[in-house]
Amino acid sequence: MHTYKKFLLAAAATLVMSANAMAAEKLRMGIEAAYPPFNNKDASGNVVGFDKDIGDALCAKMKVECSVVTSDWDGIIPALNAKKFDFLVSSLSITDERKQAVDFTDPYYSNKLQFIAPKNVDFKTDKASLKGKVIGTQRATLAGTWLEDNYGNDVEIKLYDTQENAYLDLVSGRIDGILADKYVQYEWLKSKDGMNFEFKGEPVVDSDKIGIAVRKGDPLREKLNAALAEIKADGTYKKINDKYFPFSIE
Repeated sequence: MHTYKKFLLAAAATLVMSANAMAAEKLRMGIEAAYPPFNNKDASGNVVGFDKDIGDALCAKMKVECSVVTSDWDGIIPALNAKKFDFLVSSLSITDERKQAVDFTDPYYSNKLQFIAPKNVDFKTDKASLKGKVIGTQRATLAGTWLEDNYGNDVEIKLYDTQENAYLDLVSGRIDGILADKYVQYEWLKSKDGMNFEFKGEPVVDSDKIGIAVRKGDPLREKLNAALAEIKADGTYKKINDKYFPFSIE
């Protein structure tokens, strides 16, 4: 009897330890926080945006406590691999090159790449028409890679550390146009600074799949995929989508 009681006490202690371990599980999500409306900081310095809301919803489904770690865009994948955070939810395009460094979840939204330029300017987007123009884009993005691969010999490409700095140069007239994600530009064109600019031509890339990145071989990928499927099935994803866009970006 005495041995049995000891067994029960040991089993109970194990259950309490397991429950505490589950309750204590915490994850850190990496976000650039300079890419509105997907990720940026509000007036109080808190990280907000579509990416943050998706990350929070996934953490809720996985029943884990999550915090945000911000990182400059240029070093955001190395920061993930250096274990500065556990997963990266920061509008990262799924590319073959990046797949060599990280594993991606299923896509959580789709984007397009499109030019913007001043409304009062005849701005055709074929290579011959853009020859000699200065086009801005964010460094280490799909837009930057596309420009360099396709128009690199014909246009002057100006690379920026953040999308916001590219907008500043466009407004001041230091560049002729910008190539970037359509849904990021869509938000900026509605702003006071963006009201004199518009989309030009058709998207040059029509299906840019965006995923959440984890370190190579991390089983967290499958947990995130399961949580992503859940928020899409129960309407949580649509609520987040509708908070930012009057159309589906899934």
